[in-house]
Amino acid sequence: MALTKNIETATGINVPNAYFRVEDIFLSKSVISFTLRNYVVSTKPPLSKEDMTCAYDILGENPFKQAYDYIKTLPEFADATDV
Repeated sequence: MALTKNIETATGINVPNAYFRVEDIFLSKSVISFTLRNYVVSTKPPLSKEDMTCAYDILGENPFKQAYDYIKTLPEFADATDV
């Protein structure tokens, strides 16, 4: 699971199809905490990372799927594509 989307870095560089991956996931009874890392190429070191949290439904789908579903609700990921 991952997402791709076109981005512009803080330094003004355009990155087509930047690769976003949920990593370092931690669960509690009601919250998922994870790191969203952004890559130019998935096999190279990340460009950036962001720590995020979202609600966790213990009876729902797997936590990674729930994290990606949450990310896709954010306005900055409205145009992201699943890969």
